[in-house]
Amino acid sequence: MSRTADDTVYVARLQDYYARWRSLPAYEPLQAVLGLGSRAGIGKVLNRLREAGFLDRTPDERWTPTARFFERPLADIPVPAGFPMLSGDGGEACSIDAWLVQQPSRTLLVPVTGDSMIEAGIYPGDRVVVERDIPARPGHLVIAVVDGEFTLKTLAVDNGEAVLKPANPAYPVLRPGERLQVFGVVVGLVRSYRS
Repeated sequence: MSRTADDTVYVARLQDYYARWRSLPAYEPLQAVLGLGSRAGIGKVLNRLREAGFLDRTPDERWTPTARFFERPLADIPVPAGFPMLSGDGGEACSIDAWLVQQPSRTLLVPVTGDSMIEAGIYPGDRVVVERDIPARPGHLVIAVVDGEFTLKTLAVDNGEAVLKPANPAYPVLRPGERLQVFGVVVGLVRSYRS
C-alpha cells in the first residue's frame, strides 16, 4: 500500500476515534488506533498528516484536527435518486460546516418538534441550521418569537403585514403584528436516518 493510501486509512481511523471521543488519542493509544508499533512511525504519520493539512499542533504541542480533517468526500455527480458513485481518487471534498455555516459565532442547530412544516420537507427530529443577525426577507424560513414562544415558519407579507406561514394546512397562518421578533434565518437542514 502506498503512503497516500496508508495515510487515507490513518485519517479515517483518526476521524472515527475523534467522532467517538471528541479528541485525538495520546501516543500510546495511537499505536492501536493506527496499527503501528513505534513512536517514530507514529511521529512520521502525524507529520505527514500535518503536511497534508489534516492535523496541526497547538501552542502546547498537542495534536489537533484542522478544518480539512472534517471534510467528507463529495460525490462526483449529483443524482436525483439512487446511490451516487464516490470518487476513489481522493478528489474533491466538502466540509459540511463550510457548506452550511458562514458565521460560526452566529450559527446554531435547532431541533424541530411538531409537524407544521412537513410540506416544506421539515420533520420532527430534524435540526435546522439557523444563522442569527441576518436580514429576514419574505420567503425565508425563520425561527420567530411570538408571545415568548419560538416557532419555525415561512416569513411572508399579507396586506402589508408580516405573517408566519406554516407548511401544513392543519395549522393557521400566524399574524403576530408588532409582537413578531425574528430570532434567525434557516440556512440549512440536517437529518439523521439513524434511530
